[in-house]
Amino acid sequence: MPAEWIWRNGEFVKWEDATVHVSAHALHYGSSVFEGIRAYATSDGPAVFRLEPHMRRLLNGCKVARIDQPYTVDALSDAVVETIRRNNHEACYIRPVVFRGEGALGLEGRERTKTEVVIFTMEWGRYLGQEAIEQGVDVQVSSWRRMAPDTHAALAKIGGNYVNSQFVSMEAHDNGFEEGIALDVNGYVSEGAGENIFVVLDGVVYTPGAWSSILLGITRDSVLTLLKDLGYEVRFEPIAREMLYMADEIFFTGTAAEITPIRSVDRITIGAGSRGPVTKAVQDEFFGITSGRLPDRHNWLTYVRQTEPGD
Repeated sequence: MPAEWIWRNGEFVKWEDATVHVSAHALHYGSSVFEGIRAYATSDGPAVFRLEPHMRRLLNGCKVARIDQPYTVDALSDAVVETIRRNNHEACYIRPVVFRGEGALGLEGRERTKTEVVIFTMEWGRYLGQEAIEQGVDVQVSSWRRMAPDTHAALAKIGGNYVNSQFVSMEAHDNGFEEGIALDVNGYVSEGAGENIFVVLDGVVYTPGAWSSILLGITRDSVLTLLKDLGYEVRFEPIAREMLYMADEIFFTGTAAEITPIRSVDRITIGAGSRGPVTKAVQDEFFGITSGRLPDRHNWLTYVRQTEPGD
């Protein structure tokens, strides 16, 4: 069921009224920048996970995409909180998106199109399935490579980039897997179709760096912090495809996927074929903090307080 209210260009409109013209530049050329954010249910009400870093990444993406927009991090953060409050969510997925709207066709859309800024919310469960958090998922290495560093701006969450991700994900689904993993232009592991990746081997945690055309995920950054808290060694280095098959554990991270273990790659069982101890330790910390069961020691949560009568 959709939420009732959507924030659009500084005003709240009904869900059914938040329409886009068919001539919108973003529809034709992928000229949009977006974020995916989660708000979690806690005993103190919904809490948005790492709201400010998401908003900063959104505005940095707009700079890269040359999309001018008038709002600050604080203004957009306040709009997210108010949208959740108006829609009375206990927990939700949040999608802010900035895009070039109607005006004129043609690749150069900076001067003749209107910039739209929208925030909508929706209830959305586990991206890769409820059981995936414990049981893991089966994935394949895709035949589609991640874009080379000098072809697309991989560090920005630009809509047009996700055509590549769609190819990776659709191929995996057509072949009977839950998700795909893309290699970079040099043949090293990059990331999942919509997730960052961590590989555990002999007690050391490996993850690709920015040079492998990854998105610098907010959940990835959070997991790096938790791994440090837990005392694990983390190495940022190119990861060969065959290292996936040798791994003791592999897990995905992302706003949608959260922290999802990988059970097999290319039908080769990873470790014991179930969630490993490092993955579980990170999950316990992550979900403990986001649920409010553990202290928010890194100040990651923004609570959505319901307005009191008379406020």
